Amino acid sequence: MLKVVVGHSEDPNTKIAIEEVLEQCQQDLKGIVPQAGILFAAIDFEHEVILKEINRVFSGINLIGCTTDGEMSSVLGFQQDSLTLMLFSSDTIRIHAGVGYEARDRPFLAAEQAVNQANQKSGLAAKLCICLPASFIADSLTTNGELILQGLKQAFNSEVAIIGGTAGDQYRLQTTYQFFGTDVLTDSLPILTFSGDILFSYGTACGWKPIGLKKIVTKASGAVIYEIDGEPALSFYQRYLGERMPTAENPLAVYEGESDRYYMRVPHTYDIETGSIDFLGNVPEQAIVQVTEVSRNELISASETGLKIALENYPGTKPEAILLFSCCCRRWLLGTRTKEEYLLVKSALSTEIPICGFYTYGEFAPLEPHGSSYFHQETFVTLLLGTK
Repeated sequence: MLKVVVGHSEDPNTKIAIEEVLEQCQQDLKGIVPQAGILFAAIDFEHEVILKEINRVFSGINLIGCTTDGEMSSVLGFQQDSLTLMLFSSDTIRIHAGVGYEARDRPFLAAEQAVNQANQKSGLAAKLCICLPASFIADSLTTNGELILQGLKQAFNSEVAIIGGTAGDQYRLQTTYQFFGTDVLTDSLPILTFSGDILFSYGTACGWKPIGLKKIVTKASGAVIYEIDGEPALSFYQRYLGERMPTAENPLAVYEGESDRYYMRVPHTYDIETGSIDFLGNVPEQAIVQVTEVSRNELISASETGLKIALENYPGTKPEAILLFSCCCRRWLLGTRTKEEYLLVKSALSTEIPICGFYTYGEFAPLEPHGSSYFHQETFVTLLLGTK
């Protein structure tokens, strides 16, 4: 059995908002005590007040969460400046929280701390990990998502699906916050692990289409690409963009080996003298890449594509909850059409299912069913949960 409920409020007053959210959740719980929860909150709320109130009502709950660049739920759809909470209760699934600290400078240690803490509570091997790490915006407008992901994979020491997104701050690009229990943190890695009788599936889609020929990154260091096929990275881009400089509208598709599947990397800054481009995420040397393009309609339809992939691969017959992770760049590019992403997901479902999600500064998910997780950008990730 898995019972999942969602509360959502757009009231700007912190106390009123969390009271509304908890009232909605309690009505749907009908006396059932939740064992875990995920909180997504806009940056301007009094987050300590929210966490203390949740813990007052549900003492000792395994709670994680983060600040966002926008929120989604089956209660209010897409919102900004809002607060949404998903609660889980099950007698056949063990759900436990863990947290690691100093995630920027010691991502592997933070991952080990978080996984060990969650595993010690559970006693069973994790099958799924939801992670909501910090974004380190002040330094370079990027995260060390790849290193955090590597750390989690190493700490689990087995193939565990790692899905989630990095915290946001409503595109202010200053400070993001993460939540663990009653603590508000700024440099942390909170996770929620699921073990036992849990069924899940996931789907990823972006909408961007590769154009031109595939080329090889011949010189790169971390997130900076200097040369692609022996020519300056900027020259490679301008072959397709003309005089336009690379932006988030034309991210780079990075292929995994010989596969036709790819993850996205967003151009951030460039150096005209050297011809190098700094991306919001690492791109390894010898990676196969292509420039991409997209229309707004294709961008929106990707949300439905991701959902369909997840539904096709769900191992049961009836998912009981949906979590959504969409990139802040998608919201920025879509503008007033952002709400259509959620509406398309909602309209594609044949039954009412609790839904909760947020706009991230980077997403985590496998590229394909039963595959290894990757750090994504400009991607829409759908996670289905259930026991049936």
